[in-house]
Amino acid sequence: MILSPMAMATSAIKTNNQSWYSIKAKANDTAEISIYDEIGGWGVSAQQFSKDFKALGNNLKQINLHIHSPGGDVFDGIAIYNLLKNHPANKTVTIDGLAASMASVIAMAGNEVIMPENAMMMIHKPWGIQGGDAEDMRKYADLLDKVEDTLIPAYAAKTGKSAEELAEMLAAETWLNGKECVEHGFADKLAEPVKAMAQLQSKRLGDYTNMPKAIKDMLMKPQGNAATTTPAPQATAELTATPQAAAPQVVTVDNTAQVKAEMEKRNSAIKAVFAQFGDKHNDLLVECLSDLSVTSEMAKDKLLAKLGANTTPSVPAANVYADNGNLVGDSVKQALLARAGLDTDKANIAANVYTAMSLRELARASLTDRGVSVMGQNVMGMVGMAFTHSTSDFGQILIDVAHKSLIKGWETANENYDQFTSRGILTDFRPAKRVGLGEFGYLPTVGEGEEYTYGTIGDEGAQVALATYGQMFSITRQAIINDDMHLLTTIPSKMGQAARATIAKLVFSLLTGNATAQDGKKLFDASHKNSLTSAALDVANIDKAIQMMNGFVNVRGEPLSIEPEFMLVPTALHTRAKQVLGSASVEGADINSGIINPIRDIVPTIKSPRLQIADPKSWYLINKQAIEVSYLDGVESPYIEQQQGFNIDGVTTKVRIDAGVNVIDYRGIVKVTNA
Repeated sequence: MILSPMAMATSAIKTNNQSWYSIKAKANDTAEISIYDEIGGWGVSAQQFSKDFKALGNNLKQINLHIHSPGGDVFDGIAIYNLLKNHPANKTVTIDGLAASMASVIAMAGNEVIMPENAMMMIHKPWGIQGGDAEDMRKYADLLDKVEDTLIPAYAAKTGKSAEELAEMLAAETWLNGKECVEHGFADKLAEPVKAMAQLQSKRLGDYTNMPKAIKDMLMKPQGNAATTTPAPQATAELTATPQAAAPQVVTVDNTAQVKAEMEKRNSAIKAVFAQFGDKHNDLLVECLSDLSVTSEMAKDKLLAKLGANTTPSVPAANVYADNGNLVGDSVKQALLARAGLDTDKANIAANVYTAMSLRELARASLTDRGVSVMGQNVMGMVGMAFTHSTSDFGQILIDVAHKSLIKGWETANENYDQFTSRGILTDFRPAKRVGLGEFGYLPTVGEGEEYTYGTIGDEGAQVALATYGQMFSITRQAIINDDMHLLTTIPSKMGQAARATIAKLVFSLLTGNATAQDGKKLFDASHKNSLTSAALDVANIDKAIQMMNGFVNVRGEPLSIEPEFMLVPTALHTRAKQVLGSASVEGADINSGIINPIRDIVPTIKSPRLQIADPKSWYLINKQAIEVSYLDGVESPYIEQQQGFNIDGVTTKVRIDAGVNVIDYRGIVKVTNA
């Protein structure tokens, strides 16, 4: 297994008639997958595998994976392993010939791994090539160690071996046949020996120093009667299931001419990118030609990046257009973020040719600098085209900037409910149950040979649910023409603040509105014994409130040991609370009397203007677990979305947040009202 810089340099170029990788859907919700190739590079990439794998749908119940691979890129392999491992379907992996290096990691994703007796698996330490100074080498060595630490758990989960034992096997470049794999836990079941296996053309095989001669002969030499074509992977797969069948016919295919032609085509394409600049950028040209992983498109991006500081966003006089990737979009976005005060990197701002442009000019640049002519268009039409043309991402850029303003407003909103509430996650809008502050109590004794009993929590579960809150606003063509940044900054920021204020209102309404608790009664119902009236804010009454919370018991009469974590007060009582809780001695006592304040700094205080408006005389002792603020999928900030089906007048934007606020347990809240 190697790191990405070496993947493409050591890969072979495949001819069009070679079928080394396939994913097919079969009957009965079954998928057949064959990996007869290198992992990553020009072989089986994680990107392509993910695309093909997801195309099979979500109803798969059985995955049959056939592997015959020398390994390859670590990160592509890890991605493929995770895709398979995390899929709920049953996975049967058959190693038809060789599962070496990263291919062996992928095999560990199987619920069942089947190997012919003469098939082989190889595991070893990750390796790669690094240039640079001593510090670069040390960093690369550290990276290799970290990569190894990510691979060992995959082997450990399958085999049950310790990390130390596996590390020794990796260091030794360990080769195992089918029987040995079963003995060590890498495979689950043996199959009949294969008589021949498909030839592998990978240069990577020459890097393995401990490869057994038997497997080397089967992989790298013709077997049986040589034919004129390379067998498809399916032939070997069928041979594994029916060993009595005739051996597949294989020969060595010389790809030298193909490789040479492909390289000449690549080099010509790269030279064409630099042709119009003469020899001005020969140093970059040589760099691109020398790095075999660089394509003509990548060379074009490198050249444009080098030219970027010295170019303007106007179209050349000769109207020559070269695709510049997303340089325009990224630069336009950075310029807008700077104007909005959301990007303060002065160096980037100074180097960005779009920084001083108005919104109208940025809309034009989003078209013209991508080769789209706006000749004949009036201002309204040009701006409308910037929103709708397939080449322009102007509308999305505006939304991205507005979203950052939205999040800034959310984060800077002066609301403090998250200090004294817990956070929950819900995956949908169906009501869910939460267990209150009760506990099991004690574990019963289990005698020798006796069965364990099931424990239950007698407390009634609190119901929690989500709701959606949101509003829309529009970024119109008129606003762009008028250069109105207000719609990208102030309005989204205010809506972010409004989203946070919405959650705060829901939280405080539970307290001031005497919400319904988990038992169906009001939060501060007299039967709950969690409220005091006509009680001044002093040491004695704070102590009573603490004792009230400490006195709650479960259904078995055992103490719950609930402790207050915060004192929540209206602004009118904040100074008084700080004084009572922060004083070294009690009120009225002589400073030298030696009487200490028993509740000094027992809980921190939180003040709230919302309490001041709703009820300036009441204060609360709160355990953080008593109130939960739940978010859909754990996303604790508002979304911003484009509405589908816009006309060319602008972008309509929807701001929403999916959240729920619920009382989990009344015993975690004590309300005290001053006389």
